[in-house]
Amino acid sequence: MIGRARWAAGTLLVVVAVPLAAQTSGDADVLARIREEANARSQILRSVHFLSDLYGPRLTGSPSLKAAGEWAIATMQSWGLTNARLEPWNWGRDGWVNERFSAHIISPVKDSLVGEVLAWTPGTNGVVTAPAFHLRIPERPTAEQLTAYLNSVRDQVRGRIVLVDPIMTPTVDLNPPPARENDDDLRRRFGPVRQDPADRPRSRRGDQSDDLAPPVSSAVINRRIDEFLLAAGARIRVDDARRPHGQVTAFNNPAYDITTVVPSVILRNEDYGRIARLLADSTPVELEFQIVNRTYPEGRTAYNTIAEIPGTDKQDEVVMIGGHLDSWQSATGATDNAVGCAVMMEAARILRAVGVKPRRTIRVALWSGEEQGLLGSRAYIDQHFGTVEAPKPAFGKLMAYVNMDHGTGRPRGAVVFGSDAAASVVGEMLAPVADLGIVGAAPTRSRAFGTTDHTAFNNAGLTGIDFELDPIEYDSHTHHTNLDTYERILEGDARAAAIIVAFTAYQLAMREEMLPRFQRTEFPPGQ
Repeated sequence: MIGRARWAAGTLLVVVAVPLAAQTSGDADVLARIREEANARSQILRSVHFLSDLYGPRLTGSPSLKAAGEWAIATMQSWGLTNARLEPWNWGRDGWVNERFSAHIISPVKDSLVGEVLAWTPGTNGVVTAPAFHLRIPERPTAEQLTAYLNSVRDQVRGRIVLVDPIMTPTVDLNPPPARENDDDLRRRFGPVRQDPADRPRSRRGDQSDDLAPPVSSAVINRRIDEFLLAAGARIRVDDARRPHGQVTAFNNPAYDITTVVPSVILRNEDYGRIARLLADSTPVELEFQIVNRTYPEGRTAYNTIAEIPGTDKQDEVVMIGGHLDSWQSATGATDNAVGCAVMMEAARILRAVGVKPRRTIRVALWSGEEQGLLGSRAYIDQHFGTVEAPKPAFGKLMAYVNMDHGTGRPRGAVVFGSDAAASVVGEMLAPVADLGIVGAAPTRSRAFGTTDHTAFNNAGLTGIDFELDPIEYDSHTHHTNLDTYERILEGDARAAAIIVAFTAYQLAMREEMLPRFQRTEFPPGQ
């Protein structure tokens, strides 16, 4: 997932009263069989194991991501899904993989260092041993101040391993966030007591007045430093992870071009701070790095993984369920988002195993390129559906796209792109699984691209349904960090998610009418 946000701008928190009587006896029988299959013969942990332990990390354009898609296809075919395939799309960038990384401080003490390599940066062509140098970029510099400072240290960075960030110590969180959502908060968002959006607390993240904006943006400063280090002959760039407890996040060189930067590493805050403090105390520090990276020109073609349960009398209409298969390189991508993919695969497996015959085709989609901007799902939508402003023939045939991508927690509410009536229908579908912790559904009118792939569908004017999950350790520990591994998965929550998704997909596939959509005259404007 690109970044976590509970609600996109424009979300209307309309609550849904959910009549239990809406469930038919046939639905109750199917749900009972779904529950029994999910709890007695779950394949979720096996799927997470293969996707994370064997194929992770799964960076877009990498051989591992393609191999993970091929494994998913073979697995779903063995479960009885049909029309399984890798659908190519071109994103115009080489694939990239880090194959080896080691880092040590060798003077004035000897110790190993913990870090991750920045994606789409070059390797070191062997072991590099060099003195460390710490840049002291002026705080909030103007363009002239930045240029003057960089020119003043040009000779000092040549041949050095250069630390870029200032010293910082993450604050101790004396009030850590809860692992589970507060039930009262959930009822206010999804349940029978309406809360006006104006009454909700708003996040202040990134909320700065104009007079606090830096004269030179951080993106410009970062690009200028990259250009400077390359031109000045620095050996390696080192940044601070700036997170507590050894957590490291490492994203990518924004240019996606290894010729534009020096080898680049993110060190855990504890190691970065140690080196920076030694340098600040005028103690010379010598470091040793080895980085082996490889690029893959064939990675310019990426793939979405698709498989289906064919429909019957409405087979040309489609219910899609999915999540993104790609991940970052810092870990094996278990909570972001192998578990979401495993849940969607499991939901399809369960429906095949219990022998339902859906009226509409149920299509599983495991996306690539999500972490680079929802690129895989956007390419798929462009190819197959178009937009409400420029629809293709299949546009009106998609019932809904159901998404899973917020960690290992169980679903607690569904956000539905559409009218109050559409959210009410989805809320009724969720009522029989309320015992699993899900409260209801609420609509959103936002067509803005956001945190994950359902917003690509919303942007096109298609019905995206996204499940909000219990946070567990997602924001605080695993999301995009080196801790995102198999060990963080909660099997019970994942089983509950698979039951909820399977039953929701089944009901969407069996419903007589399509979900209510906005009328043409009331359709929200696109982004």
